[in-house]
Amino acid sequence: MRFMIIRKADKNTEAGTMPSTELITAMMKYNEEMIQAGVMLAGEGLQPSAKGARIKFSAGRPTVFDGPFAETKELIAGFTMIQVQSRQEAIDWVKRWPALDGDGAVELELRQVFEAEDFGDEFTPELRETEERLRQQSADLHNNANS
Repeated sequence: MRFMIIRKADKNTEAGTMPSTELITAMMKYNEEMIQAGVMLAGEGLQPSAKGARIKFSAGRPTVFDGPFAETKELIAGFTMIQVQSRQEAIDWVKRWPALDGDGAVELELRQVFEAEDFGDEFTPELRETEERLRQQSADLHNNANS
C-alpha cells in the first residue's frame, strides 16, 4: 500500500523561511530510517505558493491564477511517499515525524494512493498494460536524464 504524507503549509513555509540546520538534520535522520526500513519512495519540499500557479478549467478551458494563495491551511509545503503493509504502519511512521518541524506545531495529512486494482473492471487489461508501459517509459527517461 502506498501513502502520501502531506506536510501542510504554514506562515513560515509560505514566507520561504528555510529550515534550520537542526531541522534538516532531523528530517534527514527520519528519511534515512524510512529508507533503511524500505518504506520511503520519494520526498520533497515545495516552494511557497507565491512561486506557483493554479489552473482552473471551466467548460474545458484553462485559466491560470498566479500565487500566492490566501488560505495557507489548504496549501502543501512538501510530501513524502511511502510504501507499507497497512494504514496503521503508515500512521506509525507519520507519528515519528521530527518534532522540530513547525516548532512542534506541524500539521500532516496521510492519504492512500490508488492502486490499479482499486479501479475494478473499468481499468481493462489493455489500460493496465498501457499504464505499465508509460510508467516504464517515464522511469527510463528519468534514469537516462540522470546518467
